[in-house]
Amino acid sequence: MKARILVVEDDAGIARVVRDTFLRDGYEVTWATSGLEGLEDFQKGAYDVILVDLMLPEMDGLTLCENIRWKSDVPIMIISARKEDEDKVEGLQLGADDYLAKPFSLVELKARVESLLRRWRRYQGIEETIIERVEYLHGLVIYWEQEKVMLHQKEISLTSKEFELLKLLAQNPQKTFSKEELYQHVWQQSDMEGTHTVTVHIKSLREKLADPVKKPYFIQTVWGKGYRFIGDPS
Repeated sequence: MKARILVVEDDAGIARVVRDTFLRDGYEVTWATSGLEGLEDFQKGAYDVILVDLMLPEMDGLTLCENIRWKSDVPIMIISARKEDEDKVEGLQLGADDYLAKPFSLVELKARVESLLRRWRRYQGIEETIIERVEYLHGLVIYWEQEKVMLHQKEISLTSKEFELLKLLAQNPQKTFSKEELYQHVWQQSDMEGTHTVTVHIKSLREKLADPVKKPYFIQTVWGKGYRFIGDPS
């Protein structure tokens, strides 16, 4: 197997041609038909390249790219019939590594994917320090892999969703997430009613972290926009 590719494309004809082409060349290919399905596949598996269409049901391609970038540096190529410069610029600003306009040749697609893979493998060859935990002022310690949180040397019990919320916010410090973005990423659903669910979980998380709302140590409300993590590493 050369590499694992995630194809997120709702056009079945295009997706099958792309999938079959790479399968014949020895790649492992997963095909998702919507943005949310693509996000779920990404969170469940480990991929070397992700190919994303822009016009997707449930979650558009730009939003999917943004969600992936919050978690990973995996190479992303946008494949879209939208050729406007604004779309290309926005896609690249949100973390995509390449942009290929439809219609495209399979020869060019394969060449670009192989180029992304070469750069990705060189990048992975760089030794990285794995950060197992982060300590913050006011007694907070987060253990990423163990999914454990300590406050003033005592472990606090978080639900899986509360930990995912805290992890997403803390690993993207000072970035403001809307309730909709938090719901899409943590619950992997697109539902306007989900904003209330986020509010409830943030409230519970703050209570467990002993984080005052008016002068917070960790999670700050950005009025009219959402929430951001403001904890200072110690």
